[in-house]
Amino acid sequence: MSRDRFHGRHENPGTICHAPGCEEAGEFRAPGARGPGFDGPGEWRWFCLDHVRQFNAGYDFFEGMSAEEILDAQSPVSGWRDSRAYSPTAGIDGAPRWADFDDPLEAISARARARRSDRERQWREEDRARRAGVSGEDARALDVLGLCVDADRQKLRSRYSELVRRYHPDRNGGDRSHENRLQQVVAAYQHLRRAGRFG
Repeated sequence: MSRDRFHGRHENPGTICHAPGCEEAGEFRAPGARGPGFDGPGEWRWFCLDHVRQFNAGYDFFEGMSAEEILDAQSPVSGWRDSRAYSPTAGIDGAPRWADFDDPLEAISARARARRSDRERQWREEDRARRAGVSGEDARALDVLGLCVDADRQKLRSRYSELVRRYHPDRNGGDRSHENRLQQVVAAYQHLRRAGRFG
């Protein structure tokens, strides 16, 4: 049975329109009566173009449902089922674990590795900062500006100027998409320029 994707027409040889008294070919399907539990469309009904239009104009998905079933069907998580791959017992009961899925393009694992390496870099920088006697707040501000622990006042000023030029809307044709980043840079600079090490 081939299908005309653009019009919803199905070649269905020998099927007559289910509308009473109609002798046209039933080429358009419509949901039939549903069984208990409203799971799926039920049996399909077949109509000609005119009768499927009539059917669609008067169709009520919620017909025959109780108020609770209607509320459940309207819920944004209606039909959601927790995947066993994400459950705490994944792999124990024979269900595949998240790690068992193929990732041939490394779309998932590459992102995870990048995040892990970012976190590790940040931990190393914070560790070096602690050993150098830099507070956690100073270390975070240095990280925002992309400066090492041993940066001096001149490096602080030049890096601040570079980042302000990069993120300021006046330098980007009015593009304000980097405003949040610019605010972080300004706050980090204001904190560090008052810090004892740069005073």
